[in-house]
Amino acid sequence: MSNNNLAVNTQMGILKPIQDVFEAIIDPEKMSGYFISSGNGHLESGKTITWIWEDYGAKHDIKVQGVEENKYISFKWSASGVETLVELTLEEKGESHTLVKVKEREWPLDEKGVERILGQTQGWVNMLCCLKAYVEHNINLRVGALIK
Repeated sequence: MSNNNLAVNTQMGILKPIQDVFEAIIDPEKMSGYFISSGNGHLESGKTITWIWEDYGAKHDIKVQGVEENKYISFKWSASGVETLVELTLEEKGESHTLVKVKEREWPLDEKGVERILGQTQGWVNMLCCLKAYVEHNINLRVGALIK
C-alpha cells in the first residue's frame, strides 16, 4: 500500500479449531449462517463466484485470487464501489483458538475514500463478530439485525 491509499485492518480471535473456521469462510452454505444470504460456489483459487445479501438488496462477484487451506484467502470485489483486494489470514493460536485477520485495500486518500473505508471497516468487524457467534455457538446474528 502506498502512503496515498487507505486500507482496512481488523482481526478477531475465535475459539474453534482453524479447520472449522476456514470451512465456515469458504463454504457458501455455512457463510449463509452468518454473512451472506447465498453464494454459488466455494472459494477456490481462480474462480469467480457470486455472493447475495437479500436483506441489503446486494449482489457482488467475488474474483478469488488465492486460497491456501487453513491459512489464507484472497479475492477482489467491488462492494465499496471500487475494486479492492481482500485478504483473510488465519493463524492457529492453540488447539482450539484461531485468529482471523482481515485486510482490504486500496482506496484513495480523499473524502470518498475515507467514507468507503469507514463503511468497509464496520462491515468487516460485523462479519467477524457474526462468524465468531456462528462458529462458536451456531447463532446467526444477522437474523433480524436489519430493520427497514
